This record gives sequence, C-alpha cells and structure tokens, in this order.
Amino acid sequence: MKIFIYLLLAISVFMMVFNTTNIDFSAPFKGDSSTAGVCALAAACVSVMLVILLISNKISEKVRQQS
Repeated sequence: MKIFIYLLLAISVFMMVFNTTNIDFSAPFKGDSSTAGVCALAAACVSVMLVILLISNKISEKVRQQS
C-alpha cells in the first residue's frame, strides 16, 4: 500500500508540473490554459491528500505499537 501511495504521489507531481508548463501566462484564463490550470490545481490537491494519508498511516502504526 505504501509503495502504491508513493507511486500515485509521483504521478500527481508529474501531472502538476506537466499542466503548469501548458499554461500560457500571457492569457491564463483562455482556452487550454484554463484547463491546464484546473488540472494542475487538482493534481496539487491530490498530492496534499496523499501526504495526509501517509501521515495518518504513520500515526496509526505508532498507536498500534503503543497498545
């Protein structure tokens, strides 16, 4: 499970970088630039949620060890 989460995290970071490079900063809200911006924001949200999941799993393991 841990390897799968790291794999998803790497994919989301790649998608965030890829979509950020597709944004035309002279007109960020026109055409494909807006789509790329939304997708980059979505990938950033996924990255944050996966990091929260990793931290949650580490806390859960420590609580189980103490019991």
